[in-house]
Amino acid sequence: MVIQILIAVFLCINLLLIRTFFMKDFFYTTMRYIFFANTLLADCLILILSNMLLIFTFFNVTMQMWLCVIIYIVVSVYTSVTPFTLTAMTLERYVAICMPLRHAELCSRSSSVNCILIIHGLSSVSAIVLLSIFFASATSNVYTQYRVCSKVIFILYRWQNDLYSAVGQLYFLIMAITIIFCYVKIMKVAKSASGENKKSTWKGLKTVILHTFQLLLCLIQLWCPFIEAAVFQIDLMLYVNVRYFNYITFYLASRCLSPLIYGLRDEKFFHALKYCLRSNFKTPILPLK
Repeated sequence: MVIQILIAVFLCINLLLIRTFFMKDFFYTTMRYIFFANTLLADCLILILSNMLLIFTFFNVTMQMWLCVIIYIVVSVYTSVTPFTLTAMTLERYVAICMPLRHAELCSRSSSVNCILIIHGLSSVSAIVLLSIFFASATSNVYTQYRVCSKVIFILYRWQNDLYSAVGQLYFLIMAITIIFCYVKIMKVAKSASGENKKSTWKGLKTVILHTFQLLLCLIQLWCPFIEAAVFQIDLMLYVNVRYFNYITFYLASRCLSPLIYGLRDEKFFHALKYCLRSNFKTPILPLK
């Protein structure tokens, strides 16, 4: 019940922020806000589908394998979309602070769309790796069988899980290097800046730090299966409790930070959000100020 309440609250907040995003032209023509909306949509989809699978597992509800394959593809892809988008948002802050003269050129609306397509392509790799082996090995009658939907049912060989984990660790390494690089470069600019530039740069640095913390929570998901597998060998009830803890901490908590970073800390978006609440969703266009 606690999880259902948390998910309902997060979904309401995210849907309100998505509504706010479409209220003003400035938001859906600016790269960082487009990326922000992308994370909100991905988080909403993940929360709905993962919660549905959680309920099905809790009550031992089965479904046909072909339907489980479709659900797993969506969940696997959009689980990776959020950390990739956070990394792209950090790069956008790096360009804005360290390369301000090229920011308009590199961070245009068309560039944002291309980046989102690349993010979805990269996010699909892990699902393709796991499912291609499953499709090659499974017999045709498997797809009509009824199972409790979980990633585990697609792992037919132990090395499959190792390969899947290797892809995840490679992602982690690439994202970590990108975050550290951007942080160091922005820190150098922050130290040498002065006046309003210094204030703006330090604000950008704080945003990068928040992105780093959120990204870390998202990427710890990659280590959760190893922890859960080790705990499963010790005690079944402890395993169940650890899985719930991981779900709340690394799935739910990591996805409630996006509203904090851009929904509350960003002045323009916060102003639009207040206007949206005051107008009670009745005013379609927010006047420019």
